[in-house]
Amino acid sequence: MSTFFYMLLAFVVGILVGWFIWGRLRGQFDSLRGDLDRTRGERDRLRADSDRLKGELDACGRARADLESRLRDAPGAKAGADKAAAPAPAALMTATSAAAKAGPAAKKPAATKTAATPKPAAKAAAPKKAAAPAAKKAAAPQAATGKADNLRRLIGIGPVNERLLKGLGVTTYAEIAAWTAADVKRIEEVLNFDGRIAREKWIEQAKLLAAGNEAEFAHQFPTAGTASNT
Repeated sequence: MSTFFYMLLAFVVGILVGWFIWGRLRGQFDSLRGDLDRTRGERDRLRADSDRLKGELDACGRARADLESRLRDAPGAKAGADKAAAPAPAALMTATSAAAKAGPAAKKPAATKTAATPKPAAKAAAPKKAAAPAAKKAAAPQAATGKADNLRRLIGIGPVNERLLKGLGVTTYAEIAAWTAADVKRIEEVLNFDGRIAREKWIEQAKLLAAGNEAEFAHQFPTAGTASNT
């Protein structure tokens, strides 16, 4: 009789352990499936963008070739280039003769001007020293940032979803707990979800963690992981 009791007890314990493991594996499988669907959507979007950019590049190449052929075939292009190049020798001769008439007197003012130029450079170097305290003051408010929570404690949030949420500015349990229906719809559209936030009860989990109610969180969500939850 005792042997039958122990066998029955072992059978019940095996069922409970299998149910617990199956629940965790199912959550991980749903998370990975959502990540796979999102990755496929991004791949299709990038492929469409690549095809569109390739078409635009080909159109630009054809337009460029057309413009170059029109410029080569234009009858007035060569005549205009000859007219623009003709006054150049005359202007060069005039400048040369003016320099020859000025003689050595024209060289002295040039030397004084070049010698006077370093003085403004010394004055301009002064504001650089004053810019250092201003840079330190501007960097001080950036250091006072809030501490982000471990979003991976929530069921359904793995490394990929945590990175996407932080990219949207969501870093704490309190932010998720304060989501409205409009916020949930917006987040699901960005993350390519379909009712997953309500199905996995992200908001209910975040409310308990934001309030610090660890005991109730462990009671309501026994399959939730800790730092390595996926």
